[in-house]
Amino acid sequence: MIPNKENLSIVVNPKASVDGLLVSASNLLPGALLVHGWDSDQTHYQVRAEDIAALGCVCLTFDLRGHGRQEGLRESVTREQNLCDVLAAFDRLANHAAVDRQSLALIGTSYGGYLAAIASAKRNVRWLAMRVPALYPDEGWNLPKNSLDREVLQSYRAEVRPPGSDRALVACLEFTGDALIVGSGLDETVPATGIASFVRAFQNVRSLTYRSIDGADHALSDERSRRTYDALLSGWLTEMILGARRPASG
Repeated sequence: MIPNKENLSIVVNPKASVDGLLVSASNLLPGALLVHGWDSDQTHYQVRAEDIAALGCVCLTFDLRGHGRQEGLRESVTREQNLCDVLAAFDRLANHAAVDRQSLALIGTSYGGYLAAIASAKRNVRWLAMRVPALYPDEGWNLPKNSLDREVLQSYRAEVRPPGSDRALVACLEFTGDALIVGSGLDETVPATGIASFVRAFQNVRSLTYRSIDGADHALSDERSRRTYDALLSGWLTEMILGARRPASG
């Protein structure tokens, strides 16, 4: 089955829009929004979107402001603005004619995972998948993201934080769907303590799956690590989608 592709512009507000690519196949109901990390863009996720679409999903990738064609905004864009990008893209996907609004997945990497966690508290997200989700203190929320002190961030991620420490962890605490967290064994950007903060926060989920890829760095620089992650994500999504389609017994 060859997925259909549609380039589109996602309106965030009257003064801002972001570029996206919608990947879908016929008669598919669940939807999946893929959110890239900082210093990345949607092109790194389009092959993965095609693979997920083949499982039976309508998939949407997009460029956060400060990335892709809007890289010139890198020095000024804030976390608040990028969260608005995610919410606008999510709404665009949810309003697609082929999408079941009760079967929506958010899939984010690093900074994208952090934004996805927060977005899950603002939208009807059934499945939340985060790879090496980054953790940030709430302070400086409306400051340019690129201006945040890296030493402060590393210090914040070096300790296991209680679930109520920041808005991302609060969102995870409130999440009641199914969650997947994937860490990297050699990650120096998001250490094991940062991953543990997220795992600890998911106290009210329907299910939680946690995996760590041995020998992998933050960016999944080697092919083996990328294939391992793709298999993990594909397997988890397949289980979730099949479970959603299976009729209730009794």
